[in-house]
Amino acid sequence: MEFQFNNIIDRRNTDSMKWDVKPNELPMWVADMDFQPAPQIRSCMIERAKHGVFGYTQVSDEWYQAYQTWWGKRHGFEIQKDWLVFCTGIVPAISSVVRKMTTVGENVLVMTPVYNIFFNSILNNGRHVLESGLKYDGKEYHIDFDDLEEKLSNPQTTLLILCNPHNPIGKIWDRETLERIGDLCRKHHVLVLSDEIHCDLTEPGWEYTPFASVSENCRRNSITCVAPTKAFNLAGIQTAAVIVPEDNLRHKVSRGLHTDEVAEPNVFAAAAPIAAFTCGREWLDALREYLWENRRFAEDYIKREIKGISAVSARATYLLWLDCRNIIGNGTEFCRFIRSHSGLYLSDGNEYRNGEGFLRMNLACPRKQVEDGLKRLKESVPAYEAWVCRQC
Repeated sequence: MEFQFNNIIDRRNTDSMKWDVKPNELPMWVADMDFQPAPQIRSCMIERAKHGVFGYTQVSDEWYQAYQTWWGKRHGFEIQKDWLVFCTGIVPAISSVVRKMTTVGENVLVMTPVYNIFFNSILNNGRHVLESGLKYDGKEYHIDFDDLEEKLSNPQTTLLILCNPHNPIGKIWDRETLERIGDLCRKHHVLVLSDEIHCDLTEPGWEYTPFASVSENCRRNSITCVAPTKAFNLAGIQTAAVIVPEDNLRHKVSRGLHTDEVAEPNVFAAAAPIAAFTCGREWLDALREYLWENRRFAEDYIKREIKGISAVSARATYLLWLDCRNIIGNGTEFCRFIRSHSGLYLSDGNEYRNGEGFLRMNLACPRKQVEDGLKRLKESVPAYEAWVCRQC
């Protein structure tokens, strides 16, 4: 079956966070795809809407089975039914876990650059952000394990938020790396909260490893957040799941989610994951192929046409992490200039910390939009450098 990923869908005037921009602007920032979800998911949502009654809804056995089957067959991770807890989203789950499993004033450790909303979940709840910066060698990022263990050994550090695969750099952490992280966290009594929302958006032929599947240490000392929303473009549905294999941890997490009133689904949140995980495989496989064609197109274009910028290689996500450190000037200023000059709206690397001189570009859109964005980026570089020189 062919899917129409090249079709441009006008999302303006639909209350879209991404597309609520000026008429000349091209938003390629927030991690939101410009594709319609799989036809089977849309049909499921339409049929549910046709029923016409939208009362209080509970999670069905089919919801649990959908997650269990998908992770078992797709990712080789056998999940027991009672490990799963519904949540209205991964960010609400992370914030709830921070509140329930840590104390005000304690450290929550993150490896930067990383998804910027982690910082909100930590700081808004009165905890301290503790960073272990990833090291970039000009080709890929690596964990500084000496620094990581030093930060984990701090008695005030009680939680590590792991991003697996890692946003914004698109890194798939291998099993050995995850096991080492798990062993260090167990050694220093630090709980692991693993955000795995990008797990289904890997390069064709590459697979991610669920953190909790790696070892007994990882399984018993972890909370994993998963959802169909990123891979199937369902962010507005507000649906996710938390996987907690250890009984005592799961009781605390469940109580936290219910106390925060984020553990009850709306009618679509209960139905969408079932449709995605039972009927969406073919669409997702085609999507991954298309996304990686976009990535190859963008990487080739940048290497050929844009002097001073290079793309960081990645095996996951539809986010392109751009190294702009050879462009004269300031990274944040450059990002703002691109938008004002060309209308191209990208994410500033500083939002993710340890990302000065980098930009993040969302490639989950029709090829014509990718090409348009790259042309805008290309014309912005000499214009920005000329502007910087005039300020001297």
